[in-house]
Amino acid sequence: MERGPAGGDGAGSRASGARASQRWLVAGTVAAAILLGVIAVLATRLAAASPAAKAAAASPTPSPAASASLTVPGIYRRVAPSVVTIQAGHELGTGVIVADSGLILTANHVVAGGGVITVTFADGTTTSATVAGASPKLDIAELIPAKLPQVVVPATVGGAAGVGTSVVAIGNPLGLTDSVSTGVVSGLNRTADTSNGKFSGLIQFDASVNPGSSGGPLLDTHGLVVGIVLSIATPDGADAFAGIGFAEPIGAALGGASGKGSGKGPQI
Repeated sequence: MERGPAGGDGAGSRASGARASQRWLVAGTVAAAILLGVIAVLATRLAAASPAAKAAAASPTPSPAASASLTVPGIYRRVAPSVVTIQAGHELGTGVIVADSGLILTANHVVAGGGVITVTFADGTTTSATVAGASPKLDIAELIPAKLPQVVVPATVGGAAGVGTSVVAIGNPLGLTDSVSTGVVSGLNRTADTSNGKFSGLIQFDASVNPGSSGGPLLDTHGLVVGIVLSIATPDGADAFAGIGFAEPIGAALGGASGKGSGKGPQI
């Protein structure tokens, strides 16, 4: 009887064992991958349940402020092109451009005496102006200039002013054009008893203003117009600033309002 090649049965057994080892290796690799996946899921859930993760999830992402506060020089640079000098007879005052058309808001008592009204813009352009509307009750007047500068820069109108908030006044006190002063809102709904009447609902502030400042803008820290400067309160009838100024809130200047309070002094 013929025999097969020597060792043939052993080779078959070895091949079968190798295939079994490969199957076990593959099964082991799959099991290890599944185990690692389970560990990763558990680790993620534990991390999410930690106090630090909950605190991070509860903290909202900061959003940028609607508008950043400006420095006083920044406020001046932004608003100075909108401020004008007004000469009406012997009266000197200030005004602020509030519309692309060149419409100017000022204090009515600056222009109420009649005569030619002359407006000088920030770029030096000088022109006459007419009164488009006036409210003696609020001491506010609107002027339309006969000629506009090459570039018209209206100021941005703001909202209400709060007690204690910083303010900036720009005007022409005693003929010193483009003067800037700073202070805070000292009170609201004040009344100023002046030679031209009693005006209520005013903003009280302590930024320095003097004759020639009337009609100028009172600005908040964003450079927004919150009031129109009207008068000062002074001791013993002296026509000089003693720490208390009054401004018509911009909402009232544009639409009308009333208020309560006390104070006495000349209009400027």
